[in-house]
Amino acid sequence: MINLKLTRITFILLGLLFLSACSSVRFDDVSVDKKGSTVVKAINSADERKIVELYNAIMKLGPNIVQSEAKFVAREAVLYPKVLANRYKLASPPLYHNVLVNYGKRPRGLCYQWTRDMGLQINRPMKSLQFHHAVAFRRNYWKEHSTLTVSAKGKGVADSIILDPWRHSGTLFWSRVKDDHKYPWVKFTD
Repeated sequence: MINLKLTRITFILLGLLFLSACSSVRFDDVSVDKKGSTVVKAINSADERKIVELYNAIMKLGPNIVQSEAKFVAREAVLYPKVLANRYKLASPPLYHNVLVNYGKRPRGLCYQWTRDMGLQINRPMKSLQFHHAVAFRRNYWKEHSTLTVSAKGKGVADSIILDPWRHSGTLFWSRVKDDHKYPWVKFTD
């Protein structure tokens, strides 16, 4: 009975998504170099502004934040999702892409996969920053959402910044956890 209901809901959602403005997402001139850093041929002004704003917010996470670490995290958090979007063959909106992943039409791109892949790229040994896998609405099939957060060393999810590229289809959404009223973030635990 539940499987039949979920199948009907899935088909209804698919129908609605096909009728809405679904599109492919592609970012040109972005790659990862041999050292593992994201490379873009030309950073647009919106991304440059977002990197600076995120850097400034990271620097405010604590009194002893290392500037080079904040610069690295801000730059990679803004630019690396574009690499992932291309690898995932991203479709927009995100829920539509989730359906494609769940039906085997796309390789990856569920929110927890964004979180893991972003973490693999950004989470390096650092003196002043640490990363957390955060989750909201845990075990709620329709609402659960995962993301990567960054905090000052020794602080938790509540005192961190959200790094969420899933929410806007490969374009980074970031904010302080306490300012994100859409999701009640907590540390992910199994």
